[in-house]
Amino acid sequence: MKSEFIEIIEATTPDPNLLMWRFENSKEIKNGAKLTVRESQVAVFLNKGQLADVFLPGLHKLNTENIPVLSRLKGWEHGFESPFKTDIYFVNTRQFVNNKWGTPVPIMMRDPEFGQVRVRAFGTFDIQIKDFGAFFRQYTGSYETFTIFELQHELRDFIAPKFGEVLAQENISVKDIAGNITEIGKKITPTLQPYFAQFGIDLITFTITSVTLPDEVAAHYDKITNMNMVTDMDKFTKFNTAQAIAQKGTVANEGITNGMMAGMMINQMQQQNHLQPPQEDITVKLQKLKILFENELIDEAEYKAKKAELMDKL
Repeated sequence: MKSEFIEIIEATTPDPNLLMWRFENSKEIKNGAKLTVRESQVAVFLNKGQLADVFLPGLHKLNTENIPVLSRLKGWEHGFESPFKTDIYFVNTRQFVNNKWGTPVPIMMRDPEFGQVRVRAFGTFDIQIKDFGAFFRQYTGSYETFTIFELQHELRDFIAPKFGEVLAQENISVKDIAGNITEIGKKITPTLQPYFAQFGIDLITFTITSVTLPDEVAAHYDKITNMNMVTDMDKFTKFNTAQAIAQKGTVANEGITNGMMAGMMINQMQQQNHLQPPQEDITVKLQKLKILFENELIDEAEYKAKKAELMDKL
């Protein structure tokens, strides 16, 4: 019969990402059983779904003296001798750091230079469960397990709007955000702490790691930055002109080459006009005219017009 009762209650954290988990006890707890609560844990006792006693780290002997609420709920006025049944939950009280947050959609803000601008922000926050009763009653009482990921999802939905509110109140310009993200973070933190506290959670640190601008705004500031780096505008202008010429160099060189070829052939035709008989000279010209057309040095209209002119002389 002795093995049917629980005499020792203890649990290691099955998953470091768990905020809370239920102790699987299918047996009744023996009067005088020992409860071991490790550091970074608390144990919560429930009676018929109602929160009773909370045990901090240490070794506890379960009797009417150290489970006063449970004793009162069960009506043990003069102590209890028989085993009892209760639900036990362990809560992870370590700090959960580097939780990610971000704006699911861009935040609209007013800027004196660009008007309305959409910005996105990203960062981290560190939390720790402080009020175990509030955390259990307000948040996790209906779960058997509860992870940090589920909590992150809930808290992120509240953080993003607060970021937008502080930006609006501070009336800060887009170009000043990057240099003031630490100060902005400090102003957002007090607006978040009451919301976290109502669930028994302590917001230890809140950080903005980056604020991203729309592509067109970022491109504008890149141009301004490049201009600010220029100390000699004359050299800068010459450099840009040289780059533009270099980019068009290939096309220009092809045009010059084609022009030179056309000129050489025309000169050759003119020279041959004095050296050859008229009939042979026109035939040669027609041949060379065709070469010019095939090499796209003259267009079709020019080719036909010149050809007709030469044919008339035959």
